[in-house]
Amino acid sequence: MRRILIGLIALALLAGGGWLGFNLYAQHRVTADVEAAFDQIRGRGGKANHGKVAFDLMTRTLTVEDIAVEPGQQSQMHIKIAGVRAIGMRQADQGQFSADTIEFSGIEFAIDSAVGPSQMKAAYKIAQATIRDYTGAIGARALPPSNAITDLYRFGLEQFTSVSASAIEVPTIAATIVTKPDTAKPEGGDLTYSGLAMKNLRHGKVEATRADRFAFTFKTAQPGKSGQFTGELSNLVMSDFDAGSMLAALDPEKANDDGTHQMYRQVSAGPYTVTSGDVRLQIDSFAVDDIGVQPSKFRMAEMLAMLPQDQSAPPTPAQAREMMEKLAGFYEGLHVGRLEIGKTSIATPQGTGSINVVRFKDGEFAVEGVDTPSPQGQFKMERFALKSFSVTNLMRWAASLTTPGRAPSPDQMLGLFGVLAGAEVKGVAAPFKNSKKLVTIDTLSLDWGQLIGSIPSKAHVVAKFVTPTDPSDPKQLPLVLGGIDKLPIDLDLGATWTEQSNSFALAPATLDIGGIAKAQLRIALGNVPRGLFSADLAQVMGQAAQIEAGTIEFSLRDNGGVDSAAAQYARGQNVSREAARQALADSVRVHREEVAAANPDAGTAVDAIASFVGTPGQTLVIKLTPRAKVPLMQLMQLLQTDPQSALAQFRIEASTGL
Repeated sequence: MRRILIGLIALALLAGGGWLGFNLYAQHRVTADVEAAFDQIRGRGGKANHGKVAFDLMTRTLTVEDIAVEPGQQSQMHIKIAGVRAIGMRQADQGQFSADTIEFSGIEFAIDSAVGPSQMKAAYKIAQATIRDYTGAIGARALPPSNAITDLYRFGLEQFTSVSASAIEVPTIAATIVTKPDTAKPEGGDLTYSGLAMKNLRHGKVEATRADRFAFTFKTAQPGKSGQFTGELSNLVMSDFDAGSMLAALDPEKANDDGTHQMYRQVSAGPYTVTSGDVRLQIDSFAVDDIGVQPSKFRMAEMLAMLPQDQSAPPTPAQAREMMEKLAGFYEGLHVGRLEIGKTSIATPQGTGSINVVRFKDGEFAVEGVDTPSPQGQFKMERFALKSFSVTNLMRWAASLTTPGRAPSPDQMLGLFGVLAGAEVKGVAAPFKNSKKLVTIDTLSLDWGQLIGSIPSKAHVVAKFVTPTDPSDPKQLPLVLGGIDKLPIDLDLGATWTEQSNSFALAPATLDIGGIAKAQLRIALGNVPRGLFSADLAQVMGQAAQIEAGTIEFSLRDNGGVDSAAAQYARGQNVSREAARQALADSVRVHREEVAAANPDAGTAVDAIASFVGTPGQTLVIKLTPRAKVPLMQLMQLLQTDPQSALAQFRIEASTGL
């Protein structure tokens, strides 16, 4: 029994010694591997140091303290980590390792990019961070030789694509950014992220990223004054991020890649507030869907390189034009499927204005629910929209207007028609001058298309609004005296040129003035050449000589205008309304013989007009049909010099009816 006990004790001592020896061997091996990883950085010209290294074989836990890394010679990047603790370590594939959990403490990360217009200093501090189910490379990649911010960003993204994890959790990130660090008045600010978490990272793709809160304070230095603005953003959520999209945009070898790479499926956040002085902006929420980039156009490095080196010297007109053209190309490489900004309010000393929603989708930019103060009173609008809106096209059009030493040409100004395809306004209530009355717009819509050069050959205008009558306007005084205090106006005007027949038609053209009359006009023109659609006035005048007048049809429905005119005449002449109507009709008939002498058909028209004036509530219809081909320019000259001869060119039909 004694021998057995002694044998067991000896075996225990041997086992313990063996375990201790193996543990010491593992500690030595892990320490050597850690040192080898740091040697890789030193071998590339960087600086890398660390403190105590410990490894527990039982839990496979590695601890490294006091890490300091500068990845390259004259590096603009500095990294310090108080401690790293990797639990459940194991070697994965060749050159990679895995860990159940990696815990970081005391991270300090600094970038000092003082080259070119993107010069800045940024320092980040992270008290604690945790990575779960991590797999990544044992050694770090080589830092790029350039210190440009885009190259450093690309380096960080490349590192990011080489790792995977089920989650990354960072309670807080504090950052300090200084721009123009070597100037007398540097600018910059402080940023704080709270509750940052990433879910399911795989080869540069992240299923979801969330930040509970993002706050910032920035200071700006301007000549003679300094300012500060603060802001806070909550509930930031980014879904389906793909770092490969941004890497493609940063890769010079992808300069010919015309494909669109999705970077985010959706980004949403809110509320968001910004305060500057006594102005406060608040946005309840915003969401952006389907964000992508086109590498051949979204060239961030080229964009930053074109910025002026000397920020104090304003660019010349030629430089400004070149910058706008390049910026337009840059924005053309950014794809956004949908943008929606929730309720927005701006508080100023003059009052608070608000917008219910701003949307951009399928080329339409819309603003809805505007309610804002103005010097005359509150302004409200249900909806404003621009059709076929493109930031890229708008910037290119604006750039075309900037020609050194020369004012924009008419053709350049007309280029705005190619930027948009229409506009719409609905539900407006605006103060009328300094009165308590309102101008209300139910609908105001303008559409155009079929561009010939920069000029539309098709257009449609719809306007439905109500405006108060103005007693201070002599032209409107008869309306005011007649008891009309507001004018409901309904306008519908369409015009189209048809290339196959070289014809132009103005139809419909309807004007309805509530309580007065409704007019409708149809005009047809023939032999309208394509060359007429030009910004060159000399060319237009030359082409206009070919145009031929067509059928003209006019109708006028009396909705109270005749009665109002009769009432005004009756008051002025101190007669009855019936007598006033008869006097007005007689004043028309007095010219019948003179008009009929030149064109017998015109006498019928005079009779119809007299009947229309003498009998309220009728509809007057007049139709003019050319007797032969009539050049439009010749007809217009005759109307000025000899109206009767001009009318003689047409067969006239006129009638009235209730």
